[in-house]
Amino acid sequence: MGVVKSLNKWANAHTYYPLDLLRIALGVFLFIKGTSFIANSENLIALFKPFQNFAGAMLVIHYVAPAHMLGGILITFGLLTRWSVLAQLPILIGAILINFIGEMNTTNLILSVTVFLLCLFFLIYGSGKHSADYYFKMEK
Repeated sequence: MGVVKSLNKWANAHTYYPLDLLRIALGVFLFIKGTSFIANSENLIALFKPFQNFAGAMLVIHYVAPAHMLGGILITFGLLTRWSVLAQLPILIGAILINFIGEMNTTNLILSVTVFLLCLFFLIYGSGKHSADYYFKMEK
């Protein structure tokens, strides 16, 4: 817990509007990706073809879209950012692995790696000073 507090203090002292805009853009991107998975569920099922023989593949398909949507909303507002990002990491690792197990799509690979690195950054950095987390913490 002390590590998280020290990271929050450092992030609040070194907060910048471009980082907040980047966090918001990441959240909006994840939300849009989740809604597109719901709207085009055939595409999501086609992406998971390499994993169809593994146990729990259908469970994973039903986890991806809601996790992206809810996580995207929470990341956009900066509420429970680290927890939301932590829920995205297994999905993004799977998105990266899909490119190596199934058909290689370099655009999807670059996009997946970029979003994964952004999520790792916000896992360490947190939501920043201009977020709902900071607002609720300062309200006390």
